[in-house]
Amino acid sequence: MYKERTFSQKVNLFLKGLAMGGANKVPGVSGGMVAFVMGFYEELIFTFRRINLKAFKLLFNGRFRSFAKYTNFQFLVWVMLGSTFSYFSISLILDYFLKNYELYVWSWFFGMIIGSIYYISKDFGDWRLKNMLWLLIGAVIGVAISFMSPAKENDNLFFVFICGIIGVSGMTLPGLSGSFILILLGNYVLLLVDSVNVLGGVVASMFSGDFSPLNDPVKIRYLKIIATFTLGSAFGLVSISHVLGYVFKKYKQQVTAIIIGFITGSLGIIWPWKETIFKSENGSFLLDSKGNKIIENYQRYLPNIQDKETLISIGFILLGILLILAIDYYGNRRKN
Repeated sequence: MYKERTFSQKVNLFLKGLAMGGANKVPGVSGGMVAFVMGFYEELIFTFRRINLKAFKLLFNGRFRSFAKYTNFQFLVWVMLGSTFSYFSISLILDYFLKNYELYVWSWFFGMIIGSIYYISKDFGDWRLKNMLWLLIGAVIGVAISFMSPAKENDNLFFVFICGIIGVSGMTLPGLSGSFILILLGNYVLLLVDSVNVLGGVVASMFSGDFSPLNDPVKIRYLKIIATFTLGSAFGLVSISHVLGYVFKKYKQQVTAIIIGFITGSLGIIWPWKETIFKSENGSFLLDSKGNKIIENYQRYLPNIQDKETLISIGFILLGILLILAIDYYGNRRKN
């Protein structure tokens, strides 16, 4: 699958990485779904599968050109650069809008996912009873996950490693939000907020010549947690990709049907009209290291159709649908 890419193709991959990285940051939205809709999901899985023993042998033997071709390195670099850059740019913008215009952002996402379901299913074609059953199974799993209750925070390193494997699933499984799964496991704040903040602070201190944080047992604990989580994520990324690559090759129609059903079922997670339930103890809200209230779950409700805010939200849903339809139209024009 390796191929040389032009500069415009590299920029296109970088922008796709931006979109995927932004999606991975938001609880309820899947980076894997973005990859699926934008048409580079199978190449992404293929590339992750090439990170194996043969690749490391090529690398350690100094055969860098062969390593780059075998691992589709050019593709991986540009997508991961976009995804990483997104964490420090697009995701910060998303954080701002989620904080100040939460209902409209969720409405926009909701519309994009509805459009994505159409985008993925319109060319599927083979809606036999067997595939309809796979779609139903995917939808039931998606709905079940969206209504699960979160567990309590757990900093056991083995559990953190498992969280890394599960959390990275948002990059590899369309419709499954790694961030939302971490909320359900009770470790979203520990792994994606507190530990990341401590790591950033330690790195900044070390660059300024201050190594005292390395003697702080609390900071060392967080560094162990983020290192274990990263190892789990790397292991999960490669191992899940190998399984998915095999399954996609052998059972592509069934897997696609499950993915369509799963994304449909996950609409419950993205439902715009919901109240945030925060964790509390003895009548007081629990706060993370930045002083923000910790999210426990969401209470969904039906909106009042006569409210101006509801009508604006519906407008954003339509905007999200139209955006996906526009991408589909543009893609068809390029093919023709």
